[in-house]
Amino acid sequence: MQYIKDGYRGLSVLMNVNADLLLYVTTLALAFVCAGFVGSL
Repeated sequence: MQYIKDGYRGLSVLMNVNADLLLYVTTLALAFVCAGFVGSL
């Protein structure tokens, strides 16, 4: 039971870190798309 709890906690931490990274990458990509759109006007 303890092993499952520790594994779940580790997975939760990993998901939090990845969610933060995903948000950063998505924001960066969106900024590039917007810059490209404005540049093409």
